[in-house]
Amino acid sequence: MQHFWIWFGVGIASAIVFASFFEWTLHRFVMHRPVGRFQYAFRAHAIVHHGTFKADHTYHLVNEDDKETIPMAWWNGPLLIVVLMVPSIAVAWPLGIWGLAAGSLLAHTAYYCVYEYIHWCMHLPKTRRIERSGLFRRLNGHHLLHHRYMHKNFNVVLPLADLCLCTLMLRSKIRFAQASGPAVPNVQPACDSPAPVGVTASR
Repeated sequence: MQHFWIWFGVGIASAIVFASFFEWTLHRFVMHRPVGRFQYAFRAHAIVHHGTFKADHTYHLVNEDDKETIPMAWWNGPLLIVVLMVPSIAVAWPLGIWGLAAGSLLAHTAYYCVYEYIHWCMHLPKTRRIERSGLFRRLNGHHLLHHRYMHKNFNVVLPLADLCLCTLMLRSKIRFAQASGPAVPNVQPACDSPAPVGVTASR
């Protein structure tokens, strides 16, 4: 039993790291560009989602009818979790280390659920408890910059892949009219003096 729990922990840790790189890859190469004739993800995300939610006041939901464009389609979650499980199953099956697979399944499921929940909170803020945390504010600023610079900050949950693959942006290089709110940090250039969020000198 101890052997199981050791591999369970290894499964969780390795799956979280893998999920960050998988999220980055999926976001950059599938959700932001057509893949051959497959354009569903590109249209749903890059065109519809980014066309609706920008980095200004429209970062937060403006039209109630657009609420359905915040989360992925319901079937995306199970499909992505199955794909994410392929590496751990490929290792666990021949070696019989099912603790690894169990830990991976838990981590991948939790990662996707956290993604959907915080992404929902980012675009539809309600002063929830999680929105008052410093970690959420940092991730919110990280994602806000992605809506301003679509070639940066592909991670939503864990920006490890952004850091390792050189797409991490902490602040904008130029001032822009960004969204404001209690859970939205100031992502204007660090060299600028503090200014009211939403005010811009250049675009």
